[in-house]
Amino acid sequence: MSCFKSILLLFLVLFSASETIASCEDVVQVSEEFTEALLLRPLPDRKVLAHFHFQSTAPPSRTYGRHHHLFPKSIYQLVHKFKVREMELSFTQGRWNYERWGGYDPISNSNAKPPGVELWADFDVPQHQVEDSWKNLTHALSGLFCASINFLEQSTSYSALQWSFQSLSGKLRYGTLPREAVCTENLTPWLKLLPCRDKAGLSSLMDRPSIYRSYYHSQRLHLRSDEFDTSKTSTGIVLEQTLTVVLQPNTFSGKISQPSWSLSSLFGRKVSGKCSLSNSSNVYVQFEQSLVSKVKELREKRESSKNEILIHEGFQNNLCLNYHFPQKNYKRSGEPEERGLVLYEFSVEDYDESEPFDLGLSWKVPVFWSCQQAPLHASRFLLGSGNERGAIAISMKSTENNVEKAGHDDKECWLRVGIFQVVPWYVKVYYHTLEVFLDGEPQHTMDNIAKIHVSPSEDKVSPGVMEIVLRLPCSVSTAALTLEFDKGFLHIDEYPPDANQGFDIPSAVVRFNDFVNNISFDDNSLKRVPILSKLEFLSYTEVLLVPLTTPDFSMPYNVITITCTVFALYFGSLLNALRTCRRGRKASEGKRQLDIVVAAKKMGPLTLMLSKLSAKLRRKQWEPPKPSSSQKSVINYKLILKVLLVAGVAVAWQSWEFQSFALLPLKVYSLLYPWIQLDQVLPLLTFFVHQELTVPILALLPLKAFETTVYCFCTLQSMPT
Repeated sequence: MSCFKSILLLFLVLFSASETIASCEDVVQVSEEFTEALLLRPLPDRKVLAHFHFQSTAPPSRTYGRHHHLFPKSIYQLVHKFKVREMELSFTQGRWNYERWGGYDPISNSNAKPPGVELWADFDVPQHQVEDSWKNLTHALSGLFCASINFLEQSTSYSALQWSFQSLSGKLRYGTLPREAVCTENLTPWLKLLPCRDKAGLSSLMDRPSIYRSYYHSQRLHLRSDEFDTSKTSTGIVLEQTLTVVLQPNTFSGKISQPSWSLSSLFGRKVSGKCSLSNSSNVYVQFEQSLVSKVKELREKRESSKNEILIHEGFQNNLCLNYHFPQKNYKRSGEPEERGLVLYEFSVEDYDESEPFDLGLSWKVPVFWSCQQAPLHASRFLLGSGNERGAIAISMKSTENNVEKAGHDDKECWLRVGIFQVVPWYVKVYYHTLEVFLDGEPQHTMDNIAKIHVSPSEDKVSPGVMEIVLRLPCSVSTAALTLEFDKGFLHIDEYPPDANQGFDIPSAVVRFNDFVNNISFDDNSLKRVPILSKLEFLSYTEVLLVPLTTPDFSMPYNVITITCTVFALYFGSLLNALRTCRRGRKASEGKRQLDIVVAAKKMGPLTLMLSKLSAKLRRKQWEPPKPSSSQKSVINYKLILKVLLVAGVAVAWQSWEFQSFALLPLKVYSLLYPWIQLDQVLPLLTFFVHQELTVPILALLPLKAFETTVYCFCTLQSMPT
């Protein structure tokens, strides 16, 4: 019995040890990964597309732990603190040209973003916690990327979606800031998320002047997490960082319209090897189908003109292009005759500072081609004029692109086009005015709408949201929909500093869900390349600029300026006069005391008492009589003449304007002003005015003017010299 127990115990120990070893092997097998890639592609309008792609992967925390060597800690904390299931943040300057740069490839569909900042996030929290998670996330991202993303916390700046962006949970929030400026303050923290930053690998090509003088640049951060999924198929957190730049080369090869370029000419640097922490570091050069077809056509013309067969080594040795490609770690995929797309792949693992990696391209003959377009080219514009009402129109024009459609029916063909649009609350859209036009003809609205969801705006609370799926015939040439709106009024505190520029309506998102990718390569391994694996058919329309009624902001400025000027002059003069009077008063105080003593000796006691009583009745300070002189007499006579002249003019004007007995006290008062004060005669004046109803109140104005004039003369006369 004891032997049996020993054998059973030994079996249990061996079994537990084998499980521990297996689990340890699983943990070792699942590790962090980091890859970097660069895609270069010539564009028809003499520009070059450079697309950087970096991907970091962190295994699930329950099997790998919380500490990471490659994955950025700040992103990991965001995911776990705010329960983020999926998130995308983009900073864009410029607008992607869908007509010239393409709209039916992985780069244009996944990385062509609207101007400014775009943020959307899907949370794995209860419904009542979504708003708080969104606001906290915006504040965290604002501090992390040195941007104004915290303005998206306001309920008027973001919206709740129902089924756009492939989210059916109802916990997705979307917000944009079309006027957000993008600069190096946003790029530097974005680069700090990379293991090697911009010190090594492909990120060392990111020269700031080269990037910010480009026609278009967009830095994007896409996060996908299933950390909170309890299933065993959890992949952890996947972080994609992309930078898309459209550059203009400065070198032209003689009279050839297309410029020649290289990595050193575009970025001013060469690649001195890969990042030591990356699993793979590749550079791709892509040639589009239309360019490959054009080269093939030119080659066939050349062969037919010579009546001979020329053997070429694929696409590289041709009559149009001259390559400067490295000869090692070289790989080509695709055949012009079959696939219509050529992709060159180069690995930079074997390069270092002594032998840096560089590649270039120059043109032998002029070649003109066009990029592959999306099934429909969408644009948006405003209708109407004035500051009261208008309309929004979204126009879609067929590009005659022969693309492969999913679920195609030979009997009946339909295009499903999804449109998502957010409108600020001060643009009051009337959704019942929705009209659909096909080839210029109005249609019954509900016949061409497969699904629609509308959330009207609420003043100063939430914007208006429209999610709609149009059902259009495949043979349609043009399609359009219109919505009427009224322009609201803002409070003066709600206007931005540049209110006269207008107010932005964010870009609308147009999706084509019924189309599939027809890009394929000979090598199946390229299908798993992250830079080429994702293809979503969507495009962004223009940002609309709506002028609203704005007040005259210069009027308060003028009032404040004039008021401050008047107060400055008044108080400046007053303080100057007070300082001058105080100085003169101090200087003449001694002389005045001496004059009082001398006058008291010369005047008798009765005369002195009457003089002081008269001064007290007039509420003035008693002063001794001054010695008479011819000059003083002349000045006194002039003053008396001026006072009499003003009094006579006032009396004559009042007698001519108001023939009334009630004005007699005014005339008497004007003559007896030196002996009677205004507060003593005012009750009498009030009595006469009430007795004579025909006397207007304006009769007191000449009296006040006369009183002020006499007071000024008396003050000037009594001031010490």
